[in-house]
Amino acid sequence: MHYHHEPPHLHLHPSACMALLIPLLVFLVLHSANAQPSPGYPLSSKIRSSRFYQGYRNLWGPQHQSVSRDQSSVTVWLDRSSGSGFKSIRPYRNGYFGTSIKLQSDYTAGVNTAFYLSNNEAHPGFHDEVDIEFLGTTPGKPYTLQTNVYVRGSGDGRVIGREMRFHLWFDPTAAFHHYAILWNPDEIIFFVDDVPIRRYARKIEATFPDRPMWVYGSIWDASSWATENGKYKADYRFQPFVARFTDFKITGCSANAPSSCRPVPASPSGYGLSARQYAAMQWAQRNHMVYDYCHDYSRDHSLTPEC
Repeated sequence: MHYHHEPPHLHLHPSACMALLIPLLVFLVLHSANAQPSPGYPLSSKIRSSRFYQGYRNLWGPQHQSVSRDQSSVTVWLDRSSGSGFKSIRPYRNGYFGTSIKLQSDYTAGVNTAFYLSNNEAHPGFHDEVDIEFLGTTPGKPYTLQTNVYVRGSGDGRVIGREMRFHLWFDPTAAFHHYAILWNPDEIIFFVDDVPIRRYARKIEATFPDRPMWVYGSIWDASSWATENGKYKADYRFQPFVARFTDFKITGCSANAPSSCRPVPASPSGYGLSARQYAAMQWAQRNHMVYDYCHDYSRDHSLTPEC
């Protein structure tokens, strides 16, 4: 008599499956450094675009700001007399804030084009801020995309930045690309064309912004530090310096929204990144990150305990 023995079934807990899956995805993504991986989740396509006037108003430099007739885009420029900026109509306590931006080519040293969250006007000198900044450059060298987080100004009279910088995998002057900040009660995620490039988690209360912030866009002269630590300044022989914004997306909980308002999830599962999103972020940081404040050992990391 012959007995047939079925092989034992292997049952893995979902968390164990994820632990096995993430390294595999990271390996596959990191070994294709020249091609942008799948973002893992097309978050921007889940959010409806809005007209400029529905979400924003001019803040400064109105003569250096032009809104398209259909209110779908705005152009801002910097010359020797002024730059320009705009600000969201409402403050938010969490949400997804995105826009597509096209930058100017040629000589742009010293020029800062920014899309960011801040409550500086409500809390001057003791504010929170979450930044996406494009640091201008000289011909032949790439723009630097800088992400940054400030929390409650600083307690010792210094502003403590938490910078991570990237050289993008495309030319940001050739076409519009979508840049976004997702700010939720437990995490901040920066996206480029839906690829998460950085996740900043709430680890301790003192290092995470939790007061309402407005959304801003601007172009201004940051010659003292923006390009190679101030080595190259804005050269107004090349003025005007122009930046174009379009495809505005704002969704989330305004400061006055009821407590039932729920944050925008970063992934299909809600909190955090999916395995594919995490792999895409690892690809971006492995191949395109050029500076991480946590790995800058010349800094005093007692001021950035989250590192």
